[in-house]
Amino acid sequence: MNTQRRLAWLAFLGLAAVLAWAPGYFFDDEAADTRATVAVADKAQVAAASAAGKAAKPTALKPRDLFPSKSWKPAVQMATVTEKPAVVAAVVAAPSAPVLPFQFVGRLHNLEDEQVFLQSGEKLYVVRRGDVIDDTYRIEQISATELSLVYLPLHLSQTLSVGSAP
Repeated sequence: MNTQRRLAWLAFLGLAAVLAWAPGYFFDDEAADTRATVAVADKAQVAAASAAGKAAKPTALKPRDLFPSKSWKPAVQMATVTEKPAVVAAVVAAPSAPVLPFQFVGRLHNLEDEQVFLQSGEKLYVVRRGDVIDDTYRIEQISATELSLVYLPLHLSQTLSVGSAP
């Protein structure tokens, strides 16, 4: 068991050494080139300053990117559009009447006239031919199967099913 532990530590340390060595081997170290250039320049300044008898002052270093990004992907080229877009005229929809808010409840047929009971929400309307509901709908015709209404703001005709023929 002691040998297994030694082998594990040896493998760990070997892997750590390879990982520490690999980045310098595979990637260009621009920072090392910059450091070497600055070191040569500093030595030249120190030599010139000592020859002149002055104390050497280190020069201010330019800020550099400590973590430069590297990519193997080629740069993305944007496509250019040379055609002018076609101007499409906006299609104006014809105004239409809203959905009928009424539900057929029932009818009452007298000898002289016929009444239809309609419900809209909580309101109950008893209508005859020619009646106007809330200044919005006018009853045009009452037949055995349909009730014809006209939506007054747009003068559009609508029908409502009122049951089957007897």
